[in-house]
Amino acid sequence: MVGPFPNVTAVVRRRMARIRKIDTKPELVVRRLVHRLGFRYRLHRRDLPGTPDVVLPSLKKVVLVHGCFWHQHGCALGNKQPASRREYWLPKLARNKERDICNEAALRDLGFRVLIVWECETRDCVALERRLDLFLKG
Repeated sequence: MVGPFPNVTAVVRRRMARIRKIDTKPELVVRRLVHRLGFRYRLHRRDLPGTPDVVLPSLKKVVLVHGCFWHQHGCALGNKQPASRREYWLPKLARNKERDICNEAALRDLGFRVLIVWECETRDCVALERRLDLFLKG
């Protein structure tokens, strides 16, 4: 028994330890595309609500890259439910969604335009690049 959760297997513990908060693969895809479109940006501005992934201060625009599971997107990835410790994870995932709504509203109140890119959208780079281009140049 290691850690505060004796029912969690070592495999699950290792898997969870590998989950990154920043510099995730979907985030890196978005950053590459934004750079390719000719924009320069700031990363993870802690002084803004929700610490947005990509911030373009001169344009007053932010791009939030959400993992489908963690932010409960309606796609196949987001519809998966935890198999163990549901009494912990389901309320946590619900709080994530509530926090996302509050952070987005706070960013808009500060005058930022917000684009949310879901993890599943990063699989089609052509469509994502078009969407980013419309958002950033529009």
